[in-house]
Amino acid sequence: MTVMIFGCGYSGKAIARAFAEKGFSVAGTVRTLEGAEALASHHIKPYIFDGTAFSPELLAALRDVTHLIQSIPPGKEHDPLLKLVSGRLTALCPKLKWIGYLSTVGVYGDHGGGWVTEETPGSPILGRSIERVGTEEAWAEQGRIAGVPVAALRLSGIYGPGRNAFVNLDRGTARRIIKKDQVFNRIRVEDIGSATLFLAERNLAGIYNVTDDEPCAPQDVITEAARLMGVEPPAEVDFDSADMTPMARSFYGANKRVSNEKIRSLGFQFAFPNYHTSLAQMWSETTWRG
Repeated sequence: MTVMIFGCGYSGKAIARAFAEKGFSVAGTVRTLEGAEALASHHIKPYIFDGTAFSPELLAALRDVTHLIQSIPPGKEHDPLLKLVSGRLTALCPKLKWIGYLSTVGVYGDHGGGWVTEETPGSPILGRSIERVGTEEAWAEQGRIAGVPVAALRLSGIYGPGRNAFVNLDRGTARRIIKKDQVFNRIRVEDIGSATLFLAERNLAGIYNVTDDEPCAPQDVITEAARLMGVEPPAEVDFDSADMTPMARSFYGANKRVSNEKIRSLGFQFAFPNYHTSLAQMWSETTWRG
């Protein structure tokens, strides 16, 4: 069994670890030689893929791939991998059994703090999230043509070792931006790996929210991390007057609570179901630096 992870970055490496622990051969793509060297140091067979064409080496590797993960976000040219495999999946990957597409809960848009499920119609308000809706559907269609199940994993804000509130506090970059009634979900990166493996092992298709159990105000996470570190949290800053980039400000335009009941009802258990247990684990085991 061989898994190929296109766009093997922070989440991709966590997915690779989960699959490797179950005996899979693991490979991934990056854009640069330096990235390939970094993947190799994680015991992931690296391939360089710039989004325009498959190298001969990558084409040869695809013939043995049983599980394909697409983690490259759509850009100006839309999904680079989708364009290359459209109508050719069976020919390119004759052993393929399952596809996982990493999407985002941003596809739901703004719901005024209300709950959303996989059945909630997508109403994205940001260009990058609008693109995701069409890409999810396009991958599902390619799966139908090839007779391969496709699962779209809608991820909330990703964090974990090396990317978390402790790191931001340590660097002096943490901010407590206050916007009334604003809530976010988040997801620990290791749970992304475990959820992807769970769906792959069961050949499950469809849409799945991969997110924690406890949507909360973003400043609450900073406050809890500061408490564990024994430091003063940064001063609160009102959202309306905060100095933020347009992209950072845009994230606050979508206010919702995302349910993970669907994947949990199938038997999946999150190792880090809320930020309290997750932060406590990283702090006590000193893994927060990554």
